[in-house]
Amino acid sequence: MLVPYEALLSLPQEVLQRMIKEYLLSQLEDGSFSDADEQQLSRAMDQCKLALKKGDLVVEYSEDDESIAIRQREHISRSSFN
Repeated sequence: MLVPYEALLSLPQEVLQRMIKEYLLSQLEDGSFSDADEQQLSRAMDQCKLALKKGDLVVEYSEDDESIAIRQREHISRSSFN
């Protein structure tokens, strides 16, 4: 199930920030930001927020394992759109 963007705005900012950071870390092969400085991380997080707002990234809640994650819209199953 997809979480509407408007619902994300009601989350505490810290929760949304953690979700975005987890997503960014999952996109790196080595799983670290060792080569990125704080400014680069901040820009990447801002870009993710914009992508969420535009719908390029979506938040998907899995009822099966009760997990929530940011995903690229084109990588989610059609059943999530219901």
